[in-house]
Amino acid sequence: MKISAFDARVGNLLEYQGKLWRVLKKNHVKPGKGGAFVQLEMKSIAEGTKLNERFRSEDKLERAHVEPRQMQYLYSDGDAYIFMDNETFEQLSLPTEDLETEIPFLLPNTGVQINLHNDSPIGVELPASVVLEVVETEAVVKGQTAASGGKPAVLETGYRLTVPQFINTGEKVRVNTETGEYVERA
Repeated sequence: MKISAFDARVGNLLEYQGKLWRVLKKNHVKPGKGGAFVQLEMKSIAEGTKLNERFRSEDKLERAHVEPRQMQYLYSDGDAYIFMDNETFEQLSLPTEDLETEIPFLLPNTGVQINLHNDSPIGVELPASVVLEVVETEAVVKGQTAASGGKPAVLETGYRLTVPQFINTGEKVRVNTETGEYVERA
């Protein structure tokens, strides 16, 4: 589907110069002289290279056709993560390097959405938040409960974050998967 360059949004997948690109940044520029243009910073899905490109208002871009599929994370197998399609029960293996930002929030049986382009996986979308158990944190020191700062904690996946003073080892907390921050006690 063709869209105007001005309609491209951060996170969109575009087909440009025969490759698949994800839009990282968008900057709308209206100079004093001449027509307005949009500056897009894009990252290649296949190679990981970045490209800065200017587009005029009349330029059209091809939006990539992406098929979302609901899957479930099953287990880690060395350097790959195994997912199962919820409808066909087929298993899909994704390399660890493709999941660097998602790994801290993956527990077995976690539901995820995997986006496919031409039947090859191009991205994993996690739920907005996940519940994880705190396996290590400092004990509460009496009298410090009113302090506004938090304390460091390690979750069951090995992820480190800052939690409020009242959270103890063994408790479950809700974590925002986009920012990686503590949301609430679960």
